Amino acid sequence: MTVSEDFTSVTGRFRTELLAHCYRMLGSAEEAEDLVQETYLRAWRSYEGFEGRSSVRTWLYRIATNACLTAIERRGRRPLPSGLGGPADPEAPVVAAPEVPWLRPIPDALLTGEQEDPAAVAVSRAGIRLAFIAALQYLTARQRAMLILRDVLDWPAAEVADLLGTTTTAVNSGLRRAVLERFAAAFETADANALAELLREDAALEMPPLVTWFSGREAVRRFFTRSPMFDVPGRFRLVPVMANGQAAFAAYLREGDGPFHADAVLMPTVTTTGIARIDIFLDTGLFPAFGLPPEYGGAAAGPA
Repeated sequence: MTVSEDFTSVTGRFRTELLAHCYRMLGSAEEAEDLVQETYLRAWRSYEGFEGRSSVRTWLYRIATNACLTAIERRGRRPLPSGLGGPADPEAPVVAAPEVPWLRPIPDALLTGEQEDPAAVAVSRAGIRLAFIAALQYLTARQRAMLILRDVLDWPAAEVADLLGTTTTAVNSGLRRAVLERFAAAFETADANALAELLREDAALEMPPLVTWFSGREAVRRFFTRSPMFDVPGRFRLVPVMANGQAAFAAYLREGDGPFHADAVLMPTVTTTGIARIDIFLDTGLFPAFGLPPEYGGAAAGPA
């Protein structure tokens, strides 16, 4: 067997799941295919020096992830229109923005190919729901990599840390930040399903001064699905704050076409297995204590 034949037999079966991985990172099937080609080119060039200290799959993911990180630094994120602003008046003329690098779908056929291994197909298809890919676009490149490798591919934190050249503590901290940013994105886009994906199965939702509360991921999802708070994307703006030694958000709500007004303080409790609880304090009197104005968008819109 030649070196070329050996390389192909050893690495070829990972191509489809690497395509899915690059798509999660980049939000474009075309870019993902280019990066997979780049991954295999880099791997081929260094194959003779591969010493087998990690699995071939881990080695290829390392190359692909680093290639994606470089690409994201050059290009930035790919949004959907809801990621650029609030909804428009239906009577207003529609506006195109062809210069924006939009988030693009990926055909399922690209994630099946000629693979016969059901496990490999499952890995490639996991975590490619459009709302999830859109939420990833709000994260930094390294946060995306951490979240995908840990939560989608189920890599150990130590292995992710080794790939990214960081520590396990930094990976876990980065994952918490990534979850919080996805949480904020789900609220601002009014996506109850995206919010539910972040919750643990036993998650709880409490909203003082309301006595009513909810237990379980599905109950929380159903509440937000039916809530007028989530009837239209773009009604919320969330400002990061700190409370009780943990990350929280001050939520501003807009009614109609008016300004965003102080509405509530949201405190999601993030664990290694997802968000365990959401406490929403429906008390606008809390905003001055955080140094926040009654309306969002002014010169003193809150802490960075």
